Amino acid sequence: MKRLLLTLVLLISLVSCKKEAEEKTKPVEVKKPEPVIIEFGFKLNDYDVVQDTIVSGDTFGSILEKQNLGDKKVHEIADRVRDSFNLRNIRIGKPYTMLRTKDASKKLQVFIYQADIANYYVVDFRDSVHAYKKQKPITLKRRTIATEISGSLSETLSKAGVNASMAQNLADIYAYSVDFFKIQKGDKFAVTFTEKYINDTIFAGVESLEASFFEYKGKKIYAFPFKQDTTSRKVDYYDEEGKVLKNMFLKAPLKFGYRISSKFSTRRFHPVQQRFKAHNGTDYAAAHGTPIVTTASGVVERTGYTAGNGNYVKVKHNSTYSTQYLHMSKILVRRGQRVSQGDVIGKVGSTGLATGPHVCYRFWKNGVQVDALRQKLPNSEPMNAKFKPRFMAEMAPLKKELDSIAAIKFKK
Repeated sequence: MKRLLLTLVLLISLVSCKKEAEEKTKPVEVKKPEPVIIEFGFKLNDYDVVQDTIVSGDTFGSILEKQNLGDKKVHEIADRVRDSFNLRNIRIGKPYTMLRTKDASKKLQVFIYQADIANYYVVDFRDSVHAYKKQKPITLKRRTIATEISGSLSETLSKAGVNASMAQNLADIYAYSVDFFKIQKGDKFAVTFTEKYINDTIFAGVESLEASFFEYKGKKIYAFPFKQDTTSRKVDYYDEEGKVLKNMFLKAPLKFGYRISSKFSTRRFHPVQQRFKAHNGTDYAAAHGTPIVTTASGVVERTGYTAGNGNYVKVKHNSTYSTQYLHMSKILVRRGQRVSQGDVIGKVGSTGLATGPHVCYRFWKNGVQVDALRQKLPNSEPMNAKFKPRFMAEMAPLKKELDSIAAIKFKK
């Protein structure tokens, strides 16, 4: 019996020692500290954070009335901040953030309204009520890409890791020298540009384009921005020889989303009248309502409606050239109005003799209708010779950088 008791005591001792050893070797769980969140210049961990969006019926006052403001009156707050924060600019769909105390009172400390992706307004209630405007940290990232056209310009940029919005920047630069309807798979381009990022991560648009070339119809068309007057905001684009890219006329009366459905012809079968007749214009098919732009600056000579032309606008550019835009769904200019190149003058429609939405673009030279696509059109004012040395000095390293990266990319 004594032996049995001794054995049990030994077993219990062994089990207890093993358990103690296991407990000693078991890792101690360390609670990770709460990550610090800084936004809008505030440590959000210190507040009860409420995030919401402006909806119909919301005003600055109606939002504040639902909060604990202590002895502060809404109308007094509005009067105090209106010089720094235009309360009428609050828009439906815009986000706002409220920072409140963490105690049971949930007293409002800070109200933040995000006007856009980069800018926000702060109304601080903690001491004396005051408001101010701030901008999120902006980072600029510069890079150069070289690639071949595969699909549309937007699709090609996306595949190259560039935001598709740059397509509009390039289209504006080359609107006078490249017909983007005619770009083909295999055409090449390169561009050096700077992008804006908020908090180093959120894309906020293209800041600037420093240099580019577009290989179109076997020819490289370079574009370099340059200010002849360094104090002016006006920037023009020039090729590698200092020749201005901007022509007197745009290549087309539409910017995007079109195709040429019918060209200038002395004998074309009319789809509505069912007979052969001259077609004295170029038809650009596009979606109903697409903006139509004037291809050159001038004065609106005539607007109106005829059974054949539908709603139309005719613009006189100078003593030599005039253009006309037919079949509009809506006319947006009036007779005698001065218009600048690229101004929207109407919208695509199918009024008059038309089987579908398009704009018939007609072109006059010395009073005679001619084929716009076959014209050698005049350039804008050339660069002043005294500025050319400065331009060449600024352009040379940019061109070298473009060509070097393109040579690596397109090496066969």
